[in-house]
Amino acid sequence: MAFRWRSSGRKGGAAHGAGWLQPVRHVHRIRLADLRGIDKQIRRVEQNTRQFLEGKPANNVLLTGARGTGKSSIVKGLLNKYARQGLRLIEIEKNDLVDLPYIVDLVAPRPERFMLFCDDLTFHGAEEGYIALKVALDGSVSTTSDNLLIYATSNRRHLMPEYMAENLETRYVGDEIHPGETVEEKISLSERFGLWVSFYPFDQDEYLDIVAQWLKHFDSEPSDVSREEALQWALQRGSRSGRVAYQFARDWAGRHAKK
Repeated sequence: MAFRWRSSGRKGGAAHGAGWLQPVRHVHRIRLADLRGIDKQIRRVEQNTRQFLEGKPANNVLLTGARGTGKSSIVKGLLNKYARQGLRLIEIEKNDLVDLPYIVDLVAPRPERFMLFCDDLTFHGAEEGYIALKVALDGSVSTTSDNLLIYATSNRRHLMPEYMAENLETRYVGDEIHPGETVEEKISLSERFGLWVSFYPFDQDEYLDIVAQWLKHFDSEPSDVSREEALQWALQRGSRSGRVAYQFARDWAGRHAKK
């Protein structure tokens, strides 16, 4: 139900043979019910995915925001929940996005519905993958097939670094603000995703709730001691993210497992 896109390499910048879909033998069996503190984001992305599975209009999705807050976990959770309804996932590296036209043609005749998933997506300029993604999302005579949507995660809302100097290009005409060409170019890619979903850092109570959920997942009961250690763990990591909570729960459950 999950695949990785493997590129066969390129000569002179052109695809030759493009690549193939490699089945993933061990899929991360995360459940949407295991995720805490992001209920609103889950509902929004799940609704879009159900529309897609039912053959209704649906959007390409960009999940952006704080690291470790569950962006990629939602995608994995959707795959596990809806695989029986024909949902499939193709994981692709940023550098291989240039193969998008070939992938679209490859899956178009198939009956399944495919999420093309690119995790931690960011660009540093008009790279080949940037241009290919921009064209695939919107901007070409051809388009993606009806059975494929693009889901991407990024810590950057506009998928590219933003620099102070770019603000100097901004022009003010009366009460109107006109961003410079550099800023407009960066926005032009992210705005082609029809659905934006933002994620934010967790507060202490939300973090501890996530810790408790993962401890129960690992058959370990939360306690005052585990909560205190979880806070110390987060302080050492400099983050109260869902990822940090999961890592602490694995460590705690492993150390306190019954023999």
